[in-house]
Amino acid sequence: MGGHNPAMARQPKSEAPAPPDVPATAGPSETKAGGLLTIDLRAIFDNYRALATKVMPSECAAVVKGDAYGCGIDQVTTTLWRAGCRTFFVAHLDEARRVRGVAPESVIYVLNGYTTGTGDAFAEVYARPVINSSVELAEWDQFVSTSGWRGGVGLHVDTGMNRLGLSLDETAAVAMRVQSENHGLTLLMSHFACADTPQHPLNDQQIRQFREIRTLFRGIPGSLANSSGIFLDPSAYCDMVRPGAALYGINPTPGKPNPMKPVVTLQARVLQVRSVPKNAVVGYGATWTSIRNSRIAVVAAGYADGFLRAASETQRDVFVAGQRCPIVGRVSMDLITVDVTDLPDNAVRRGTLVTMIGGELTADAVGTQAGTIGYEILSNLGGRYHRTWKS
Repeated sequence: MGGHNPAMARQPKSEAPAPPDVPATAGPSETKAGGLLTIDLRAIFDNYRALATKVMPSECAAVVKGDAYGCGIDQVTTTLWRAGCRTFFVAHLDEARRVRGVAPESVIYVLNGYTTGTGDAFAEVYARPVINSSVELAEWDQFVSTSGWRGGVGLHVDTGMNRLGLSLDETAAVAMRVQSENHGLTLLMSHFACADTPQHPLNDQQIRQFREIRTLFRGIPGSLANSSGIFLDPSAYCDMVRPGAALYGINPTPGKPNPMKPVVTLQARVLQVRSVPKNAVVGYGATWTSIRNSRIAVVAAGYADGFLRAASETQRDVFVAGQRCPIVGRVSMDLITVDVTDLPDNAVRRGTLVTMIGGELTADAVGTQAGTIGYEILSNLGGRYHRTWKS
């Protein structure tokens, strides 16, 4: 491994310089694209501020993995930095590199942890792996001992999700290292499994277990709450919360009014309006048959754009000329078909924009209609749309 002089490590500074400017548009031009995707950065700014205020005096970090849930990691990170966020969580090291490029003084944790041979890359980016197993911890310690690196790590303890993280017994065995001056631990964290179901008994169990294990790591900041965890109970806040989906308008309190502002609007272009006679079929597999003479709008969006094919099996609506209209037939790679028979003849024509996400059709609502969740809808938004980031 290459050597690193800890005294020369490029550590984030305490001051907060303005982040660099990032593009306000991306993808094909508006005239060439089949759809228009608008991300409201002001809403993300406001959502972050609302959550940060709610959890004070705890720190409010931000999760920007998965290209910031499909909303653009560069633009979102820049906005969150301006809103006051100083700590970011990503899944992969390449995402950490992106965050470092637009928020050079931030603290960055990589949730998927340390993999063999990546020590130099972590040092280059000045990112902190979240250690998820005893094997990872041993490999990280080996890197630190041979390189002299002092960048710090997070430690993930599993309190009941049974995904990543050290067991409670493994974590307790590690606790002795905090007595060492150079223990390297900068965060102790766990993750809720059922925070979006407030009455689930696992929530209280995880809060209790995390509280107990933290007593062995005095002086090390703790973090447990995700977006929904913020709305469980202040006892879940600890020293830092880690909202992700709520920042992007996903409802962190399912079944209750959404306290967050919507972020994403998606519109797709009508390519053609077809007259379809009674008893004719539409789309692959002939799964839909008209029960009347119908008008069908063919729309330039499909599963290659993140519009899930699973929607073919459910009642899925879009808005055309301000009215709900059902999708009929199967979603294909590039196209969907919408029954616009009940609209006035002049209400929809070639070039009309159909609202796929927006207004009543929130990302959560679209996810429910497709038999999934809003997280998946946002993170699958494709690259063929014309993207506009609205400040």
